[in-house]
Amino acid sequence: MKRRHILIIEDNAALAETLTAALTAENYAVTHSADGEAALRLAESREFDLLLLDLVLPSLSGFEVCQKLREMGNMTPLIFLTGEKKDEIDKVLGLELGGDDYIIKPFGTRELLARIKAVLRRSQEELPDLDEYSFGDISLNFKRQTAFKAGEELYLTVKEFGLLELLIRNEGGVVTRDAILNEVWGYDKYPVTRTVDTFVHSLRKKIERDPAHPVHLLTVHGVGYKFIQESSPAPSSRR
Repeated sequence: MKRRHILIIEDNAALAETLTAALTAENYAVTHSADGEAALRLAESREFDLLLLDLVLPSLSGFEVCQKLREMGNMTPLIFLTGEKKDEIDKVLGLELGGDDYIIKPFGTRELLARIKAVLRRSQEELPDLDEYSFGDISLNFKRQTAFKAGEELYLTVKEFGLLELLIRNEGGVVTRDAILNEVWGYDKYPVTRTVDTFVHSLRKKIERDPAHPVHLLTVHGVGYKFIQESSPAPSSRR
């Protein structure tokens, strides 16, 4: 079985050494970079299965590295590491930029390994019953993780594909915020349910023709969200 290759982007040498030892012991291949720009070049030139990305780095911040990767179409799963940015807004920003998870220092090795395994599992799951799906001017291929809007490529994160898959599989039915957190993020309590609202708002900007008046990703106030394929939702369901 091929070893999963993880790129650690961390300027704290002691922490990077500890992480490398822990991951190597779990049979991961590990590459380390202590600089944002250098890490970006590495991620562009080599294929990695996952990135562990510190927020505070020389030359480019973790947010900037993530944003540039996603803009280039690099959808490698990514977990932010930080001991500095603890506010809810920073967590949400990291997710909006395309991060797949967020862990605050100090953290235990077991917790980190569990997060890594969960992100890798979600990112590499095949969807045998929903390989392709189209609605409006959006075409999705869940197996290949590709998306097009009006014929032009649309870059969605792993979590955005996961959210769309969950809502589409429950077409017409309401999916609660807690269920979304559990199914898409992989565990029951992830910061707060407002995270889901912000995440859906960001996804609407990508797929809805008029994000202020969505016709596919609809809010069910006080409960959660639902997906409608047709473009004429009931007025009571629209945001």
